[in-house]
This record gives sequence, C-alpha cells and structure tokens, in this order.
Amino acid sequence: MRCNEIMKGTVECIGPTDTIQTAAARMRDSNVGFLPICDDERKVLGTITDRDITVRVVAENRPPSTPVRDIMTTEIVAVRPEDDLNRAQQLMAEEHKSRLLCLDDRERIAGVISLSDIARYAEGASAAKTMRDVSAREVRTP
Repeated sequence: MRCNEIMKGTVECIGPTDTIQTAAARMRDSNVGFLPICDDERKVLGTITDRDITVRVVAENRPPSTPVRDIMTTEIVAVRPEDDLNRAQQLMAEEHKSRLLCLDDRERIAGVISLSDIARYAEGASAAKTMRDVSAREVRTP
C-alpha cells in the first residue's frame, strides 16, 4: 500500500505570520490538533500542534498575538505520496511522531498521514507495533 492511498489530501495550512489565536481557532473549527505552516506556494516551513500552543504559549504566558513562526517546530518529518506505507510506519516509530507530512517533489504539502490512519489501514500486528513505538517516550530521571 502506498502513502497516497491513505493520506488525507485536503490539508488546512496556516502562514508563519498568522497568530497563535488564529491557529487555535483554525484547529477548533477544523477539529484537528495539528497544522502545517506553509508559505504562499504551500511549501512546508514547519508545524504547530495543540500541545505546542499549550507548552510554548500558555505555559510561558505568551500573548495570543504571538506569530506561529515564533513557536513552530521547524523539523519536518515527511514521506512522499508514492512511498510505501511501511516507510511511513518506520518514520513514525523512529521519530515518535503521530502525524507525518506527505510532500511532493517541490516540498509542497500533498497530504497528512496520522496514527489513526495507520490503525485503520495497516495490517493488525504492524499497526499495533507502530502505535506502541510512537507512544514510547524517553524515561526521565528526576
């Protein structure tokens, strides 16, 4: 199975100068917890999650007018739409990411694959292993 067979192809993006308040409202209205940050040509510059907003804005008492570029994650973990689904599962497990971007040849957003997509479409044991690996966290010592 290929990534383009299960990816969500309609992806809401937000611009780097949009505010955290705009991002949060867009997440609420779209019922998502993740947004790619894209330029005008839909090239991905980073990502923002609802957790990023909680940890990097609310917990640090930043104003809702903070631009998303100030708190976005710039590390991009992505596959190509034509990649095998096994590659997506491997990357999710290695990087502990519950969402992967699918980028075209020009680094523009083509889709998103979430852990719930893996659970829905991958084979049982394979999906379960990916879910375990993604959710494994480093053990912190006090």
